[in-house]
Amino acid sequence: MANLPPLSPIVARWEAWEGANAGLEHLELRPEGDGFVASGIVIGSNEAVHFGLRYRLLIDAGWHIRDALLETGAGARVRLDSDGRGHWRRDGCDCASLDGCIDIDVEATPFTNTLPIRRLGLTTGEGRVVRLAYVLIPSLEVVPRSQRYTAVDAARLYRFESLERSFTADLPLDEDGLVGDYPGLFRRVL
Repeated sequence: MANLPPLSPIVARWEAWEGANAGLEHLELRPEGDGFVASGIVIGSNEAVHFGLRYRLLIDAGWHIRDALLETGAGARVRLDSDGRGHWRRDGCDCASLDGCIDIDVEATPFTNTLPIRRLGLTTGEGRVVRLAYVLIPSLEVVPRSQRYTAVDAARLYRFESLERSFTADLPLDEDGLVGDYPGLFRRVL
């Protein structure tokens, strides 16, 4: 985290990358208490399935996810809470399948890639594998996944690798240390 600037209230928007499924996201991120609150609305399509998604994430000062509430326009809802050390509850019940997961990655937003980048505080050239709770949209199914983040330039560019899907993308950061564009999927417009 030492390489990235402190965070002030932010409003950001992304649209689907050219040729990707249609979509738009609006995010408001603000400091609150000893951490942050991220609130987002996504309108999109995933393989010809159209969806609306609203999410609210409570993030502690160390960039660990503590609480996540996700709701679709069709009425599906999931609440996840974490102790920040790899233990999760889903809708109030222990969720052993997510044991060891530290971060969350919501499929429909590039914002959640910011969480491990900010939390890990990598130096240029350093990389690390993270286990996370991956939320599929629009089903809200939550599965454990492994991803690698490598600081190509610790203040400006990170390489993302999905270890289950052989997918790689270079993610530029904006001046606030948030993921900007996500080549092939999302383009930052605000």
